[in-house]
Amino acid sequence: MVTMAQTKQFSPQTGSPCPLGVSWQAEKLNIAVFASDATQLFIHFFLPDTEEEVAVVELAHRTGKVFHAEFLGVNSDWLYAVQAIQKDENKGKQVNDKLLIDPYSKGINRPVIWNKSLYEENSPFFIPKSTLKSPDFDWQGVTKPKTPREETILYETHVKGFTQLNELVPEENRGTYLGLCDPNVINHIKSLGVTSVQLMPVFSYMSEPRLEDLELTNYWGYNPINFFAPDPRYAKHNAVVEFKTLVRTFHENGLEVILDVVYNHTAEAGKDGAVLSFRGLAEFDFYLMTYDDYCLDYANYTGCGNTVNCDSDFSLRMIMDSLRYWLTEMQVDGFRFDLAATMGRNGERFNRKSALFKAIAQDPIVGQCKLIAEPWDIGPEGYQLGNFPAYWNECNDKYRDGIRKFWNGEKGLVPEVASRILGSRDVFRKGKRSQLSSVNYICYHDGFTLQDLVSYDHRHNLANLENNRDGHGANFSKNYGVEGPTSEFAIVDKRELHKRNLVATLLFSQGIPHLLAGDELSRTQNGNNNAYCQDNEISWVNWSIDSRQSAFLQFMKRCIEIRKRFSVLKHCFLPDDNFEHSTYHHKVSWIRPDGEEKRIEDWHNHYNQCLGLLVADEDKCYQLLLIFNSSNKDVGYNVPDGLTKTLVIDTSKPYADEHVSVGTTLYKQNANSLSLWKIDYDNCVIGQKSQTA
Repeated sequence: MVTMAQTKQFSPQTGSPCPLGVSWQAEKLNIAVFASDATQLFIHFFLPDTEEEVAVVELAHRTGKVFHAEFLGVNSDWLYAVQAIQKDENKGKQVNDKLLIDPYSKGINRPVIWNKSLYEENSPFFIPKSTLKSPDFDWQGVTKPKTPREETILYETHVKGFTQLNELVPEENRGTYLGLCDPNVINHIKSLGVTSVQLMPVFSYMSEPRLEDLELTNYWGYNPINFFAPDPRYAKHNAVVEFKTLVRTFHENGLEVILDVVYNHTAEAGKDGAVLSFRGLAEFDFYLMTYDDYCLDYANYTGCGNTVNCDSDFSLRMIMDSLRYWLTEMQVDGFRFDLAATMGRNGERFNRKSALFKAIAQDPIVGQCKLIAEPWDIGPEGYQLGNFPAYWNECNDKYRDGIRKFWNGEKGLVPEVASRILGSRDVFRKGKRSQLSSVNYICYHDGFTLQDLVSYDHRHNLANLENNRDGHGANFSKNYGVEGPTSEFAIVDKRELHKRNLVATLLFSQGIPHLLAGDELSRTQNGNNNAYCQDNEISWVNWSIDSRQSAFLQFMKRCIEIRKRFSVLKHCFLPDDNFEHSTYHHKVSWIRPDGEEKRIEDWHNHYNQCLGLLVADEDKCYQLLLIFNSSNKDVGYNVPDGLTKTLVIDTSKPYADEHVSVGTTLYKQNANSLSLWKIDYDNCVIGQKSQTA
């Protein structure tokens, strides 16, 4: 392995088992690697330009399950990888000769790309090498925006896809971290009015071998191989420095950075998957196993071949270390957790008081950031919407489906929609949680874009080479008679109205709104509702828009501006029994077209497709009236009296400015549309009786 001369040159000392990974104290390098499955552990050092091996040194000291040593004479520009010798003879056959990525690596020199021949040959050039030290970075005194939850508007995008086709971004920066923080891109995001950019995964990842065989790639990046190192695919030179530059630039402009993180599985897949990192070091401490009468096998509650055992000491420690690293060293503002139900599993069962959730709650750094759960996985009892701890937010698919179906014209949905608009109290109040727990969305990365939602009845995923079997089948979409693009003006007008209804409803609802990047530009994926493997123009944002698309962009900006203007659209409405404890004095009433409050029988009328919502701000002496009409007929709505009545917006009249309506009592709400009114009073005694939706 290593010569006596090399060992003497590096002067390895005992070192420390903490912290895990590499750390420097002046000129001394400490390396500590958790490797419970190994009997010996070696560090390989490489030159940074050619990956030529410099030396191999054994970590001869062990504390518990951690191998460690301290070195002098190591060049901080070098790269490294680890090698484990397995105590299990059968397992050792597939592990002992392979180089592995240190699970605590903070940076790797190139992307992890599957190459079957290099892997089977145990080539040292298969595995990327980890960096020993990151360059210094000047944050220039920039601090985090710390946007309150009630002010938050999420905007989800992909680092590469957002700028790959943007001609205003220098060509060499398109598709990179630096491209995403280009001034032209920042200006677009700020002009839209969103507060928090949610980035799809940036952890270093590897595409599945199956996709490589099909000449496709895991474009979305939900297949990590390391929880610390940003992926070099999106960097020009140094991923760590360039990602920090992105965060600093966003913060300078008042924008938060939320990371979509994948702690539920890794790219090592199932029992026949590749040995890349965790499997060669701590397989049984890291992955969740299932037991039956015949064998011990990987649990697959993620659909990706393996499941991280978040209840194990090692996994829990590493996830917490990773979260703190991204919040402190990389300065991000929060996380959206992919398949977050996995994180709450104690073995097979989900537990909202799991060890990991408790660790997050008590942590003075992690416990204060934004935490957003995708509240399900495919394991037993995998659907857990509403069951996460009180300080979490949750992606609310009930909101998505209910609002989609309502504006498609389905009947019997008025009670459902009323609940969704007021923050899904039926879902979240059972845990005595705020309506702000709900992350409301119409479109996410996995599904139709907004344009495709009103243009296709069926998914069109043949490009994924799975015979159109992949992707969600229940999309609650509508094509208005033509599947896909059309030049028929009547159909185009109906589609645009449908989009306006969906966006306005989303932005005028209680909860945290989530927007999919490119929807404001009417982006299409040609009907593909599962474009995870399409690293091409199907997935990339098209910045060339026509007058119709420009008009919709302006409409979305207007809706965001309206949401920001009125506190009653952002803060929680409380039922009567909690009204006196509310910071914001908002009362809620539901009215019929005749202006009277809805009665029990009105809620049970299956054919009713209209509802009116009155929200009173008694501190500021005004009410907002939202009128929803998803029927195919115009409906006359009685607008309550007030000192002045201002029609703020009507989706059937998108180009009309706000105007004060003098003497208007009965307002014709056009078919398939909604409107928002502001009613002012000369005193703060508002006559509507409040009620709970």
